[in-house]
Amino acid sequence: MEIQGKKQSIICLYFVTFCLLGDIFAESSKELRKYDNNPPTAKVVPVGLILDMQSREGKIVHSCISTALLDFYHLHSNYSTRVVLHSRDSSGKHLHALSAALDLVNTIKVEAIIGAQTRMEANLFADLGEDVEIPVFSLSQPSLARPLTDRNPFFIAVTQDETVQVAGITALTQMFIWRDVILLYERTEHAGDLIPSLINSFQEKKINIVFTSTISASSTTEQIIEELQKLKALETTVFVVHISHFLVPRLFMNAKKLGMMSEGYAWVLTSTSLNFLNSMESSVIQSMQGVLGLKSHIPTSRSLHNLTSRLRRKFYIEESHMEVQELSADGIWAYDAISVLAEAVERSRIKVSTRLNQKDLKDTDSYKPGSVLLEEILQSRVKGVSGEVQYSKQKLIAGKLEMVNMIGKGERRVGILTFNEEKPEDLQELQPLKNKRNLLSTSDLETVIWPGGSSTIPKGSKKKLIEIKLRVGVPAHSGFDELVQLKHDIQTNKTYFTGFCIDVFETAIRGLPYKVQYEFIPFQDADGILAWNYDDLVYQVHLQKYDAVVGDTTITSDRSSYVDFTVPYTDLGVGVLVANEKENMWIFLRPFSADLWITSAGFFILTGFVVWIIEHPTNKEFQGTPSQQIGTIFWFSFSTLVFAHREKLLNNSAKFIVVLWVFVVLILTSSYTATLASMMTVKQMQLKARGNYIGYQGNSVVTTHAVQNLNFSGAKPYNSAEEYADALSRGSKHGGVSAIVDEVPYIKVFLAKYSTGYSMVKSESTTNGFGFAFPKGSKLAQDMSVRIEKLREEGKLLEMENSWFPYDANHMFQDTTDPPNALTLRCFRGLFLVSGVSSAFALFLFSISPLKEKWQLVKKCTHLVLEKLMSVRKLLSNRVSNQSVENNSA
Repeated sequence: MEIQGKKQSIICLYFVTFCLLGDIFAESSKELRKYDNNPPTAKVVPVGLILDMQSREGKIVHSCISTALLDFYHLHSNYSTRVVLHSRDSSGKHLHALSAALDLVNTIKVEAIIGAQTRMEANLFADLGEDVEIPVFSLSQPSLARPLTDRNPFFIAVTQDETVQVAGITALTQMFIWRDVILLYERTEHAGDLIPSLINSFQEKKINIVFTSTISASSTTEQIIEELQKLKALETTVFVVHISHFLVPRLFMNAKKLGMMSEGYAWVLTSTSLNFLNSMESSVIQSMQGVLGLKSHIPTSRSLHNLTSRLRRKFYIEESHMEVQELSADGIWAYDAISVLAEAVERSRIKVSTRLNQKDLKDTDSYKPGSVLLEEILQSRVKGVSGEVQYSKQKLIAGKLEMVNMIGKGERRVGILTFNEEKPEDLQELQPLKNKRNLLSTSDLETVIWPGGSSTIPKGSKKKLIEIKLRVGVPAHSGFDELVQLKHDIQTNKTYFTGFCIDVFETAIRGLPYKVQYEFIPFQDADGILAWNYDDLVYQVHLQKYDAVVGDTTITSDRSSYVDFTVPYTDLGVGVLVANEKENMWIFLRPFSADLWITSAGFFILTGFVVWIIEHPTNKEFQGTPSQQIGTIFWFSFSTLVFAHREKLLNNSAKFIVVLWVFVVLILTSSYTATLASMMTVKQMQLKARGNYIGYQGNSVVTTHAVQNLNFSGAKPYNSAEEYADALSRGSKHGGVSAIVDEVPYIKVFLAKYSTGYSMVKSESTTNGFGFAFPKGSKLAQDMSVRIEKLREEGKLLEMENSWFPYDANHMFQDTTDPPNALTLRCFRGLFLVSGVSSAFALFLFSISPLKEKWQLVKKCTHLVLEKLMSVRKLLSNRVSNQSVENNSA
């Protein structure tokens, strides 16, 4: 019964399999019929496809392109053009690929070519495309000697630009704070295109390439082992590898045999090899455990999942021996490229037909289909399986890389790097899996498992720095305990140091990728007495008495000539510390000078008096007893300050005067308010050289030099915050000083201790801040500088500063302006002139107004006089006429 049951199960399994295969064949035949049944008017456009058909990658890319055509014309069955593929097998040989391309161009008359899986083929196809003027879609990039648009205008790279990897590898190396690396790359004719860019990028980021090693595809196993043995003998254990996927199996399987895939080693691969990880055998994957690298980012989507599933079924039927878990990046980009090509072919045919219909048949040769097709391809911007697809600069715009870690049977993504698509060397952001902070930090990544199964970041060097014990010299006394303080424990009889400088040093050194032991040693002079001469202390590093100096040590050019300083971990420059001015109860009088106050008061009274003269005869509000009239004059004039005058004016001359005077009052009050506000809000310090003393820190060479050029009555040295406070409180007149000149960190410590009554009113970046000193050429100086920069970016330096001396930023005024001067009469003489002239003019009009009433009487009298004169004249004229008549009669 059991045997019979098993037979039935086997029969059922065969039946289900047969049905499944039948459905697949039926679906494929249906699709092929759809593709083959072209519309009768469809224009066939031949396109050449040249791949290494014997390779796994060639088969995947060929299947992706064929499927892309089926999918495209299934969706666009109404198109008037049909792209038809003419495939050729290059057998992985450059000359075979070139010969196939020439045959396709001359015999088939293809209008585009897809292929070029190697850089050599890309160079050959690029030149061919330029000669015959047809677009060439390349799966590899040609030599990077000059831009594509200048050299090969018909060449289009459908894969990610390799220069993106330069920024990616550099960012990854910085992330794990590796200062020394070994560069291993494949020796080919065009390998020098990418490697110089990578070397330059490393140099800009101060990453040291300890050794450069090369291997080639023709290298024997013995030669690869010999090269690996050379690398193993070096102290550096970080390897940056840029080779093709063909060399990966031999490299890592031999590295594993030599013990170079154990704990302490770090291997970083470029996407040139990791993009083809799925084509590698499981034994190769096992030899690569712990490898970290970059891989082109293809976002997951439903369309990608469907395409992968369909092609897996296809390979299961046609290539049963070849298991495909997922498609390669090149295959997906080729799928999108053929869709762009088919769409561009349709648009270019329409454009060419339109142009030919508008021209004479004789002009048909002036239109080149290849150029029109290229133009349409470069203008295309479509949504593909890989995301948004465009070739605006003859290359695929794709600025994302995945960071993958080889674990188990494959890779595991630990983060995503996003780059500027126009400038790949500019890192835009890191998009980790755990969060979205834009920080290049290992905390932003998933846990990386390194060779040997360890999650601890490799140090990058076999040298055991834990055996090194630094002798760190520290000044015995600085006067500012918050920065450095020497303490002695009576119970244990041990000496130790505390302070902000010590805290920064210990925090930074703990963050190094290797362990360093150190011992703080109080600085002593030749007589064995504790000392704090900073120049002598720093010089002891040059004499090799100390391995480093930690403390409030200012970076100067003289000291930098014999030691290496880290980057500064404090503020730069010197500042001026002063005691705050006492409040002045008469400050409200300061905006105006005395002459302006007197003139303003005079014009107030004058304006009121003029208005009273004009309004008094007719306006009852300006009449009354003498005392009432005097009060009205003063009340009306001064009430205009707040525009509260309520007396009704009847005379137009008075109204004219008041309008102009209100304008004058508005200008005066606005100027007064602005000047008073400025005087009360801006902190000022006016130090006159004569009669004022200035203080400085006696232990500081920097501030000693700074006060030498100041022409004060004298300069006095002080050595502690307490002495500063005492000197400033007494002032120059009582044996103290009017100001203290010192470096900004010391002033911050002072303001933290004396939070009221003092301010820093000015600072200039004339010093370089505090730094840690190391011997010339010390690697620790570089590594500590990187850690200090990291602490500053993360805000930890500011946290430590606030912990040791939490000063009030309101007491620090980095940029002060000159105090505003009191406004004088000269500033407003034009305004008062206008007011005075207007008052005089109004009085003149008022004075001549009574003459108007008498003008009519004068005019009437004049008229009567003229009439009398005319009558007399007429009478005399008549008498003369009569006398003449009488004389004539006689």
